[in-house]
Amino acid sequence: MPNLFGRILVPHDFSDAAGHALRVAVGLARQHRGRLTILHVVPPYPVAGFPEPVTAVATEERILAGTRRSLEELARGQVRGRGAPPVRTQVVSGDPYTRIVAAAENATVVVMATQGRTGLSHLLIGSVTEKVVRHSPTPVLTLRPPAARKASRARRAST
Repeated sequence: MPNLFGRILVPHDFSDAAGHALRVAVGLARQHRGRLTILHVVPPYPVAGFPEPVTAVATEERILAGTRRSLEELARGQVRGRGAPPVRTQVVSGDPYTRIVAAAENATVVVMATQGRTGLSHLLIGSVTEKVVRHSPTPVLTLRPPAARKASRARRAST
């Protein structure tokens, strides 16, 4: 049977919730001798005020380069010490859900955070995590942020 945690994809958006998911993924990779790919997707955005596409491309390249440096720094800070798993970082532009599902083709599991939105905000904004769970070619381990879990327990205790 293949190692479920052999090739772990960790989508990361620099949020606290994604940081929690990365810490869990590092632990799983250590325990199962896996390797990590930390993926950050920069959503496309219209560049107002730039009359030429070349300027917009140059701006996007600078954004991607800066984001790549930040992600590499984050990886060095989180994935270290004795028994640290091999890690690579990847920064791409595009629709986050689409790019994560495409990257999942090369993984054995995706470990990602949920943001804990509910109700109207979930309906209006949607959930990248939910779309990934529905369409990923590999299993997806979703993790609620610790603060969301505490709030949920407190609501249940008060009812």
